[in-house]
Amino acid sequence: MNEAFERLLQRAESLIERIEAVLPQPLSAPDWQASVAFRYRKRGGHGLLEPVRHVSTIALADLQEIEPQKEKIERNTEHFVRGLPANNVLLTGARGTGKSSLIKACLNAYAPQGLRLIEVDKDDLVDLPDIVELVAERPEKFIVFADDLSFESGEPGYKALKSILDGSVSAASDNLLIYATSNRRHLLPETMKDNLAARHSEDGELHPGEAVEEKISLSERFGLWVSFYPFSQDEYLSVVWQWLSFYGVPESEFGAARPQALVWALERGSRSGRVAYQFARHYAGERAEAGSASQAGGQP
Repeated sequence: MNEAFERLLQRAESLIERIEAVLPQPLSAPDWQASVAFRYRKRGGHGLLEPVRHVSTIALADLQEIEPQKEKIERNTEHFVRGLPANNVLLTGARGTGKSSLIKACLNAYAPQGLRLIEVDKDDLVDLPDIVELVAERPEKFIVFADDLSFESGEPGYKALKSILDGSVSAASDNLLIYATSNRRHLLPETMKDNLAARHSEDGELHPGEAVEEKISLSERFGLWVSFYPFSQDEYLSVVWQWLSFYGVPESEFGAARPQALVWALERGSRSGRVAYQFARHYAGERAEAGSASQAGGQP
């Protein structure tokens, strides 16, 4: 009888452990000393903050031809780190122009002063309140980084982000800001039918429809908007020269590299910092390979 009862208890304990494993668990603090950047991830339904072991080393000085945008982001981040009033930031515009790189560069610049970054995917934005609560009492300053953000109508992350930015009954902590990048200015798709609901009063005043108001309401909760634009040819080549110099290509070779750089951009249909960086890596790699082959061919 006792043995049967003990087996029953063991089976009950095993069942309870399995049930607890699938139940939602409170977000636990990571080792804050392990890194200056963290990723929010879901594992088995549980949220985790994982330290990023290899953080991008890009510096503010590496980002060229976006000086006005760089100055705005850097000043806002500096105010935040110093404990002064600062805004949530929405960076929008052309792809590959340095939106995400600028945020990473700010992290590297201000990490010694206590700045930390938490990267959150769009699908996990519903858990933002848990992240805010976890870091509220920490001495560091945290940027929640949402990269390449855009929503479709009705997505749960849209409402969660909107509430955290401005609208929740609980105030956001002073040590956390949200920096988001997007190719859409208002983060939601804009369609022609949205304009059909607009109304005109007798005196000619325009009243946008509810759909338009709803789509604008999220983006306007970011206090600072920073727009990025496609590069001109001269701006693109300037960035190419910068990265070629970084990879050890002498300035005397820039003339020979110029037509290749232009063809490279033409093939990709874009002149941007990303395309310039990719070309410089390609050119430097081809140059190094040719040098190695030449040395090998000259050996007796």
